[in-house]
Amino acid sequence: MADIVFYEKPGCTNGEKQKAILRAAGHNLHTIDILRYSWNQEKLLDFVAGKKPVEIMNHTAPAIKKREIIPERLSLTEAVEMMVADPILIRRPLVEVDSLKIQGFMDPRLAPYLGEWDGEDDVITCPNLNTLSCDEQKGRDR
Repeated sequence: MADIVFYEKPGCTNGEKQKAILRAAGHNLHTIDILRYSWNQEKLLDFVAGKKPVEIMNHTAPAIKKREIIPERLSLTEAVEMMVADPILIRRPLVEVDSLKIQGFMDPRLAPYLGEWDGEDDVITCPNLNTLSCDEQKGRDR
């Protein structure tokens, strides 16, 4: 059993499924609202260093879906600056466990913490990927 810090967007369907998997594996979860957390570049870089902007940005964020922000055209520095300024742009979840800082539920470093989960259920693809995002549905066009 591990103590896991799980940075989430409260109410996210996939986040709820991911937390259930970790709890079923016997872990203690400490959840933090990723949108309200006071991010800085250094803290965020701990999770995303060495990755490309297209890998670290939330593709269901309204500004990305509308192509106002195009991750493929950004440097890592630009992407991190944008995500610090507007955390809805951060691909979730971010997980801290046993001194690891992990972005994304399918990161191989998270596998030892997933218990009996067989990976068959899709807990990654947003059900709103091709429709209105949760934020758009709630009138929060961030």
